[in-house]
Amino acid sequence: MRRYVFPLLLGLIGCAILVSLGVWQVERLHWKQAMLAAIEARIGADPQELPPEGTDTRGLKYTPVRLMGATTGAEIRVLSGEKGTGPGFEVISAFETGDGRHVLLDRGFIPEERAGDPRPTTAMIVTGTLHWPEETDAYTPAPDTKTGIWFARDVPAMAAALGTEPVLVVARTVQGDAQGVVPRPLGTEGIPNDHLEYAITWFLLAIVWAGMTAFLLWRIRRGRN
Repeated sequence: MRRYVFPLLLGLIGCAILVSLGVWQVERLHWKQAMLAAIEARIGADPQELPPEGTDTRGLKYTPVRLMGATTGAEIRVLSGEKGTGPGFEVISAFETGDGRHVLLDRGFIPEERAGDPRPTTAMIVTGTLHWPEETDAYTPAPDTKTGIWFARDVPAMAAALGTEPVLVVARTVQGDAQGVVPRPLGTEGIPNDHLEYAITWFLLAIVWAGMTAFLLWRIRRGRN
């Protein structure tokens, strides 16, 4: 009987760990679904005025706002791509509001072949969403000073480069000359939610572990016979 104790104990502990990991992923799934629903509700709310100057907009991420004013002609191009179109750039423009504030406006996507088109100052009415993307890490290349191409959206760095407040608005709709730039409204589609797949994986591994334990116990019993 003692020959069965260790493999049985190992099998039970292993199964318990794998099942607990699966349950944890199910809990994470429910948490992520609630978070995505909250984000969608915030994005779908009525647009409001820009928060007062000096407000830290990290906590206002996904808040809809409305801007009236004009681009200044200064912009940053962030390397990007669009399914069905190919490589291109996200155009981040300095935007001057009617009351003289300067903020960052993510106008949307432009194909690579149109990157060099002139985009002079133009008046716009923009409905958009406050955003604070977290796209940079220790491995993100610095902006290419020769081409002016950036590799990620970094709100403080872009604001310093264009002389604006560290406030980024991602355009949803634009009234005025879009100058060939296609808005890419914020949504929850790009937020990963793979917890169901992870949960299924852990539960399947628990089944495999239980099967291997049963097979081992069978081999031990057969060996004794």
